[in-house]
Amino acid sequence: MTNIIFLGPPGAGKGTQAIRLAEHLGLVHLATGDMLRAAVADGTELGQQAKTIMERGDLVPDELVIAMLMERMADASKGVILDGFPRTLPQAEALDEKLSGQIDLVLLLEVPEDELVERMLGRGRADDTEEAVRNRLVVYQEQTAPLISYYGDKGLLQPVDGVGDMNTIQQRITDAVSQSAAL
Repeated sequence: MTNIIFLGPPGAGKGTQAIRLAEHLGLVHLATGDMLRAAVADGTELGQQAKTIMERGDLVPDELVIAMLMERMADASKGVILDGFPRTLPQAEALDEKLSGQIDLVLLLEVPEDELVERMLGRGRADDTEEAVRNRLVVYQEQTAPLISYYGDKGLLQPVDGVGDMNTIQQRITDAVSQSAAL
């Protein structure tokens, strides 16, 4: 079983590359936002709990998200690629506890801030103003960037240059996975 986490700032291309790598390796791609929406739509017990919380406009607690992840991971015989989780140190620690250290690799897509801003502004969504984009990057630096040291200290972190066309980046990721001693 292979479990991989994708880290990187907003706009780095984590979702796109995580899906491509999951298909390439035959793993299950788990994006927490998609997973929550699917659990709500399917009416699962955890989905009903999440729906009540989301309808109030609150964030779904880490414990509930992790419970959903564990439920989905139980069905993934070859392993998973986690996209968008963990986002904070407490989430990473809770995930480690539940998985008993069964994370094999953490891929960090590295993209310079100016490139990230340009990419997100280029998407043309209403919520992608320069101020909003830069704020999301600040939140990433405060909440998610500490995971770089956390996983680096565990010897799991593999930085990948996230600048270039999608196929070039995908090849860099595939190379990083091939070179990982844990897999």
